[in-house]
Amino acid sequence: MKKVVLTFGLIAGLIVTALMLASMPLMGDGTISFENGELLGYTSMIIALSLIYFGVRSFRDNHNGGVLSFGKGFQVGILIAAIAAVIYAFGWEVYVNTSSGDFMEQYTEQYLQQMEKEGATTTELDEMKVEMDSMAEMYKNPLIRFGMTLMEIVPVGLIITLLSAFLLKRNESDDRTT
Repeated sequence: MKKVVLTFGLIAGLIVTALMLASMPLMGDGTISFENGELLGYTSMIIALSLIYFGVRSFRDNHNGGVLSFGKGFQVGILIAAIAAVIYAFGWEVYVNTSSGDFMEQYTEQYLQQMEKEGATTTELDEMKVEMDSMAEMYKNPLIRFGMTLMEIVPVGLIITLLSAFLLKRNESDDRTT
């Protein structure tokens, strides 16, 4: 199990991190809005974390005699997701610490501009600015930032893990192939 988890977790982590690092400069220069960047980010997570399915299937077919309980499939999948998530969060830390470091300022500015376009009042904009400034201050703490980054990708990994474990479970009496 260890080899499957490490192999698929490392590959998924490297893919999602590479896609994130490739897209960040486009958001920084305004080519991609932060809103579209989120869509691109979650799409890249789904693509990379689809390796959970293939990892669970590989474990079932090659290491477990074609038998897989939901629990064991979940275990393999969540470990793959965890490795990918940690690599992704470390990749984000590298980016934040080697880039201009003004991600939160850019994000706040674009978010407030979007609120203004949608008709937010001056009071709403001022309140949101205070909230965003508070969040930016918290974001300076690497442990909080690392945790927030993990919370971006872990739910996606959990959903794909649940689906994979369910779709790939097979007991000894099943004759079907997946």
